[in-house]
Amino acid sequence: MNNVKTGKDLIKEAPRSPKTRVGGYAILGRTYDKCRALLWGNIGEYHFDCPLDNMLFGWKAVKGDEFKAEVEKGASDEEMAKWLDSHGEKKSPEEVRAWSEQMMAANPHEDPEKRDWFIEQVSVYDLDPATTTLFDWLDVDDRESYALAKA
Repeated sequence: MNNVKTGKDLIKEAPRSPKTRVGGYAILGRTYDKCRALLWGNIGEYHFDCPLDNMLFGWKAVKGDEFKAEVEKGASDEEMAKWLDSHGEKKSPEEVRAWSEQMMAANPHEDPEKRDWFIEQVSVYDLDPATTTLFDWLDVDDRESYALAKA
């Protein structure tokens, strides 16, 4: 373990994009950033173990508390990717790649239960809900939220 006891200060900057892959996993870098920020007291308005994080946790069949305990030990990005590889449901590199690609294309507008919520979220930025992916919206929301905070 690297015993990393610091991370991004999410009060001042956004976590990584969910598009950023760590060990091949989409979402992992962002989840790791939020978890470290929670542990070290600078998570700001973000939430760890949220529905986005649980897309990863659910697919791998791990719990947020298990993930958090490993991060608390000081695990690095690479160590967390290896931890995911060896915990929960076993997934091949091809399965990780396919799942990550599926997540990259996910659009809540296609889900009748999430459609209204997503339309409301993307309309703030004049984005087309039918063509904007979840990750694209999160990236815009992060960028715009921090631009407003700096203004």
